[in-house]
Amino acid sequence: MTLNTLDLIVFALFTLFVIAVSLYASRKEESSEDYFLAGRNLAWWTIGLSLIASNISTEHFVGMAGRGFAIGLAIASYEWMAAITLVIVALFFLPKFLKNGIYTIPEFLEYRYGEVPRTLMAILILITYVVVALASVLYSGALALNAIFDINLVLGIWLIGILAGAYTVYGGLKAVVWSDVIQGSTLMIGGLIITLLGFQKIGGLQRFLELSQDKLHTVLPWDHPEMPWIAVFIGGLWIPNLFYWGLNQFISQRTLAAKSLAEGQKGIMLAAFLKLLIPFIIVFPGIMALHLYPNDIPSADQAYPIMIAKILPTGLRGIMLAALFGAVMSSLDSILNSASTIFTIDIYKRYISKTQDQTKLVRIGRISTAILVITGCLYAPILSQFESIFQYLQMIWGFISPGIVASFLFGLMWPKVPAKAATGAMLLGIPVYGFLVLQFPHIAFLHHMAITFLVLCLFITAFTLYKPLKTPRSIKVTTTTVDLTPFRYIKETSLLLVLLTAGLYVLFY
Repeated sequence: MTLNTLDLIVFALFTLFVIAVSLYASRKEESSEDYFLAGRNLAWWTIGLSLIASNISTEHFVGMAGRGFAIGLAIASYEWMAAITLVIVALFFLPKFLKNGIYTIPEFLEYRYGEVPRTLMAILILITYVVVALASVLYSGALALNAIFDINLVLGIWLIGILAGAYTVYGGLKAVVWSDVIQGSTLMIGGLIITLLGFQKIGGLQRFLELSQDKLHTVLPWDHPEMPWIAVFIGGLWIPNLFYWGLNQFISQRTLAAKSLAEGQKGIMLAAFLKLLIPFIIVFPGIMALHLYPNDIPSADQAYPIMIAKILPTGLRGIMLAALFGAVMSSLDSILNSASTIFTIDIYKRYISKTQDQTKLVRIGRISTAILVITGCLYAPILSQFESIFQYLQMIWGFISPGIVASFLFGLMWPKVPAKAATGAMLLGIPVYGFLVLQFPHIAFLHHMAITFLVLCLFITAFTLYKPLKTPRSIKVTTTTVDLTPFRYIKETSLLLVLLTAGLYVLFY
């Protein structure tokens, strides 16, 4: 694709605008709470938009659209079931987290179990952020730039890493959130433009529905190799969803920074409503590509980039480049900030230097962010050997998510569960899941997650019955300045979201 002068000007101005706003918004970051949690002063609309912008990146535009191209609308279950998961997070997880005034999700494990489970989770999360989250965002972003604008893959990885890393290193979470607000809005608009132009190109909505009848089913057979219905509704899909939206620092950090419980819950509900819309601007174009350009797409992950290259008129290319770049940076800056928070609070402050010097902690956060950027850029090219970036992303999380989810759920529901049971579950989940993936590759990895989770539940139960805590450990409650009054209409909003999600499944059954 050839970029004209207008495209380049639009892209450059947008990128500079995002960086300038982010740096201005974060110009007074003095304490660790300012840098890592934006002073615990985020409003609901910034939380909601930041959650979506952090979540939706080019691994969605590239990977999820690619899966739409391959298996159809069933891949939307990741989005629609996430809406229900967010309801659970708002109702049950967030109140407990804010009540304890925690900086990181691993910190909560120490209040419940002790030091070892917290440190283990922090290490597992940091490793996975580099080999999964950072690498997939960098690689998928560079892949899109390569397909659309013929930018060298490795050059694209470093270009994205340096630009997003620069303002994240300086500004912390506040810079991240404000960049997310701008980029998230641009992302939704850009995706909508592609969808509308795709409908126009294919001959309208009715024509699209006629051509895509076999691709518009959300419920696939129970033995489908990727999205079996049993895994979606009552099985393995709940595990990555609960982990990602409730226990993943990358996502949870902006809810921990809410100015009140009510603001945090409203922000989560806004994100849940937006999640219901995402498949229509990401999965639909992937399905359209199958009908419009079947001979021009060498692999499923190229579906969305080829759509952009083929149907965007001159003048809109710069806007879409800005939207794609924004999508990458909004996810990347969130991952970097969250990873540096975990390293600084859970590892550096705990084991390397127990300093309370706020200036030093902020400096360590910035240094660790820069190191993470470089590490991610070096590792990202390895992902080119995998067939689907989205499938890689979801599958690799399975090594740690069942153990973490099991440890949290049992810790919240059963006071007698000892620390060794939680630690053992997080460690045991890795070889159990790895064995299932290697020995039964023909079975959906969501089933692997479900089986791993059940094994870990049995392990924790047996261990606790054999050697329970003599004195049940109650979860520590720290002093917090956050208003813990819940959102007034939280139950009504939750019910509406559940009904809307169910309605979408009925509509596309």
